[in-house]
Amino acid sequence: MEKRDVVIIGGGAAGLMCGAVAARRGRSVLVLDHARKIGEKIRISGGGRCNFTNLETGARHFLCGNPHFVKSALGRYTPEDFIALVEAHGIAWHEKAKGQLFCDGSAAQIVDMLVSELQQPGGEIRKETTVLAVEKAGDIFEIATPAGKIMAGSVVVASGGKSIPKIGASGFGYELATQFGLRVVAPVPALVPLTFGAEDLAGFREMAGLSVPVRISSGAGAFVDDMLFTHRGLSGPAILQISSFWQVGQEVRLDFLPKGGFDEAIIAARAEAGGQAVQTFLMRFFPKKLARYLAAKFGFSGTIADLSKSDLVDLQKFLSAFEVFPTGTEGYRTAEVTRGGVDTDGLDAKTMQARAVSGLYFIGEVVDVTGWLGGYNFQWAWASGQAAGRVV
Repeated sequence: MEKRDVVIIGGGAAGLMCGAVAARRGRSVLVLDHARKIGEKIRISGGGRCNFTNLETGARHFLCGNPHFVKSALGRYTPEDFIALVEAHGIAWHEKAKGQLFCDGSAAQIVDMLVSELQQPGGEIRKETTVLAVEKAGDIFEIATPAGKIMAGSVVVASGGKSIPKIGASGFGYELATQFGLRVVAPVPALVPLTFGAEDLAGFREMAGLSVPVRISSGAGAFVDDMLFTHRGLSGPAILQISSFWQVGQEVRLDFLPKGGFDEAIIAARAEAGGQAVQTFLMRFFPKKLARYLAAKFGFSGTIADLSKSDLVDLQKFLSAFEVFPTGTEGYRTAEVTRGGVDTDGLDAKTMQARAVSGLYFIGEVVDVTGWLGGYNFQWAWASGQAAGRVV
């Protein structure tokens, strides 16, 4: 029977990082992945350039049942550490807004770097290999595959979440956690476009392709970013961010005036042309289609000169606290990540080992840790992979 010190299930960002670290410690490492291509989620990320980390990464950028859980791993492997690795491999990168770092070239460079880091010290990758079962007898795990069983002292589950099933995502990691007695926080799509009922869609479709800056909030989340109208609902960075906080039945509040300026604009408009319609006034702030949509929703039939003080208060409140009620999300098909996963109460924050099952580790997206949009989820993958790789 084949034997390894460490078997890692999943050849994505966290799994490859963990394998590279363990292999460089002299451990016999085998990474198993059911896909034909390794690291496919890395390849397609960031428009093919991979938003591989964020300079501003901190615990506040993650949703987790225990907000302190991420601090240990993130504190011991920082964005600067990953940048040093990227630069050691001669990969050119650039910074975009809000600390987001991207490759100048292809995201495939990051995959190649991780594979090299794993294989150079002797780590092995086995693609198109399905894990049929994992059992533990004493201190040894038996991993069943179509080609036979593999024995290992440690098993690291880095199989990711359910997002983007077309590249092979599944709930296998959650099933394995449940098998070994760990609790799983119910997974849901996150960083995903929101969908709406027929009445809202009729208006949104008229503005499909239009992107506008908003201050958006729902539940405990609040962001300032761009929102995109689509034929299916609402998308863009602002919507993806808030989707991780939104829950079915909740409203999403939109402030269409994130930079203010309403009072000054109304004074100027009344002085210049008080006889103009509300829609015309709104075109000072918004593209014509959005101005028409908002004016119709506000429903005032007179001119801006006819607006009373009370009307002005109502109009400003309408524009800064516009509520929409999503009916759902586009689901795992377009979700960038999965919210929920293996409950962190059952894991050691320093090593990522299951507290009740010696030698079993969970890292990356399969864990109940969900980062904001902008490179945070990759940094969690690198940090949690490092944490487990140092001890397996």
